[in-house]
Amino acid sequence: MPAYDFADHLRERGLALRRGPVTTLQVNVGLRCDLACHHCHVEAGPKRREALDGRGAERVLELLERNRGVELLDLTGGAPELNPHFRRLVAGARRLGRRVIDRCNLTVLHLEGQEDTAAFLAAEGAEIVASLPCYGPENVEAQRGRGVFARSIEALRTLNALGYGQPGSPLVLHLVYNPLGDALPPPQTELEARYRSELRDRFGISFHSLLTITNMPIRRFARSLAREGRLEAYQALLVNHFNAETLPSLMCRHLVSVDHEGRLFDCDFNLALGLPLPGAPTLWDVDDLSALAGREIALGTHCFGCTAGHGSSCGGALVSR
Repeated sequence: MPAYDFADHLRERGLALRRGPVTTLQVNVGLRCDLACHHCHVEAGPKRREALDGRGAERVLELLERNRGVELLDLTGGAPELNPHFRRLVAGARRLGRRVIDRCNLTVLHLEGQEDTAAFLAAEGAEIVASLPCYGPENVEAQRGRGVFARSIEALRTLNALGYGQPGSPLVLHLVYNPLGDALPPPQTELEARYRSELRDRFGISFHSLLTITNMPIRRFARSLAREGRLEAYQALLVNHFNAETLPSLMCRHLVSVDHEGRLFDCDFNLALGLPLPGAPTLWDVDDLSALAGREIALGTHCFGCTAGHGSSCGGALVSR
């Protein structure tokens, strides 16, 4: 496979990428999940047991209290709800006046022991970013497993009944689309309109917006592509669709990602690859996150995934063209 050096790619075009102010603290609270999705870049699954402990959770809240410029606590996994300190993090961050995002796979909401999780999130005013890679069962189940689509629809109906995703509701519900395989997402606005009509007409479901995210050629997805002889072509696709207009909005410029051991990374993809934030600090090494502004970002071939086409981040597409 040819070597694609993202840093060289930027230098050749007179471009640079450095950190700005940190506004989001994203915490991967663990890798346990009730699903084992085909595209999962952290390789989460039912047998994983890695988890942020109570000491780590307390330190996350301490950092939020110290750093008023951090507006958002973004909780991911695995299924973050399965971490025993999940509710402590949500409630603690909300008491500090921070926005909280729960990156939810939907199916977790109806597991034994999670029956009141949706109501808890609604009571706390947490935002939900829910994965639903298609508005029909075939693609969802090819990517996530048999029966997942029906359980996801059931969970969305539960959330709608609590007020999530309803017009004018403060309970924010965003859905996430990612392609079934080795293709770039279609334009986000156009796909959102299709999702909205299909889910409304077929299931009576409403949501606030759709976020499109490119599949990263790392870990589980990369191995799948390699087995099928498509990894090199997919990487070339990403390189050939590099869009410099995405650079100012890349999540790595304003986000710090934390793993279950408290190590800091520029993004969740670097976390998955073990590429720590330069200097390799941990939660306990940094009190003032504003000191990270201006630092270099750890770059790799996978960075072409965030900068291809309309761009991709935890918040969806980065540019409209």
